[in-house]
Amino acid sequence: MKSGPSLIALALAFAAPAITHAQDAPATEKAKAEAPADVVPQVRTTRLSGTFGGQRINYAATIGETIISNKDGVAEVAVVTTSYVKEPRDPNRPVTFLFNGGPGSGTVWLMMGAFGPKRVAIPGTGVDDGAPPYPIVDNPDALMDVTDVVFIDPPGTGFSHLIGKAKPEDYYGVTQDAKLVAEVIRRWLNDNGRWNSPKYLGGESYGTTRSAAVANQLMNETYNDVALNGIILISTVLDFAAGADTPGNELSPITNLPSMAATALYHGKATAPSVEAFVEEARQWAVGPYATALLKGQKLQGEERAAIRRDLARFTGLSETYLDSADLRVTPNRFYKELLRDRGLTVGRLDSRYTGRDYDSAGEGPDNDPSFYGIDASYNAAINSWSRDGLGFKTDLEYQSIGGIGGQWDWRIGGRDTNAYMNVAPYIGQALRENSGLKVLVAQGYYDFATPFFAAEYALSRTGIPQDRITYTYYDAGHMMYIRDEDRQKLSADVRAFIRGR
Repeated sequence: MKSGPSLIALALAFAAPAITHAQDAPATEKAKAEAPADVVPQVRTTRLSGTFGGQRINYAATIGETIISNKDGVAEVAVVTTSYVKEPRDPNRPVTFLFNGGPGSGTVWLMMGAFGPKRVAIPGTGVDDGAPPYPIVDNPDALMDVTDVVFIDPPGTGFSHLIGKAKPEDYYGVTQDAKLVAEVIRRWLNDNGRWNSPKYLGGESYGTTRSAAVANQLMNETYNDVALNGIILISTVLDFAAGADTPGNELSPITNLPSMAATALYHGKATAPSVEAFVEEARQWAVGPYATALLKGQKLQGEERAAIRRDLARFTGLSETYLDSADLRVTPNRFYKELLRDRGLTVGRLDSRYTGRDYDSAGEGPDNDPSFYGIDASYNAAINSWSRDGLGFKTDLEYQSIGGIGGQWDWRIGGRDTNAYMNVAPYIGQALRENSGLKVLVAQGYYDFATPFFAAEYALSRTGIPQDRITYTYYDAGHMMYIRDEDRQKLSADVRAFIRGR
């Protein structure tokens, strides 16, 4: 999951001195002696105008560093944020905080692909982005007509980074990261006079995991001081058991099956009147006959097994011989390679509409993901050009669009030991139960294997999660539905309607 590329940076329009996590804890002499030279946050504001949702809007674009200090007052993190605020400023206007995923992914994807005032124009589905220059164009689908937007890059993503002797383990983890992002949000609200504004939180891919964890920090943990109006989950991953392709886990084959059906239909390996009808049939079969069969394990024999194998072949487009060899359990990685092996092609993970050619056709899985290498260069060029040249941010740091911090991530939550799988969906449930004004939008692409849509439905339908304020929207797209014009426009319209309360 951008975990794939998934986004969002928060820009602060101030150059305030660093504050501490515990503001009443003075720096010790030892800490002062070890502190790096005074860190002066860089902040750049540019005043622009554009047409969004049919409205001409003047706005301030601010890219800047928020300096976070430890309990001894020593600067440890520079969080770079990018905010787009309508002018004249309105303290009661909605504000939306966005970020991407990974962990380790910068907000380039959501900002330059979906919701920022500028976007990079790429060819679209199934075609790689080629070589520069890449067009950076006005984005009328940006959300400025309904909300101010703040993109946040946590440390290790974008231009954000640790300072001095800061320890990665203090910031690289589900809970550590959520605490930091929640603090940055509080800082922004305070310094911009927006405590009474309607507040929305959202992310893509692991950014949805972060959204649940940050909402927990804002609404449930410690301060319990920031109520949210809405949470926007784009390409959702909350319950990590659903995507664990490990031997003996029967949940993954079930939650991946509808995505396999959509992909088989798209590439002509299955037949159905529509993708919507076919995935609904796959949903019902997956949680019914297929789930029952998998739970029987090796006791599934004879005609019962043969019937499951025939239906599985119809949904996946794979041969019964192959399915029998795989014991009716096909991992996504094998599916990418096997579906179009007869054509010498593989399909993508982030977007299975994309196809690629491997070194040869004999392998177990694909050499690479054609749906990622088909777009990454254009987005990197765009964010560097826009941040450095368009907004005037000066730095020698390299922008981390997909950083390498995932291997250092602490996945433990709630004091659980390392043997427990990670599931943040209960955070969403608690937030909904304790805030009657909160609502959730779940946006999913049919062709996304990084965060399958049926896994999101499964996670959010568990006990303790109110169902009446969760809205699902679907796209004839993959993980990053905004790369195709029609889907970006639909996503933008769906988010607008969500914020407007329609």
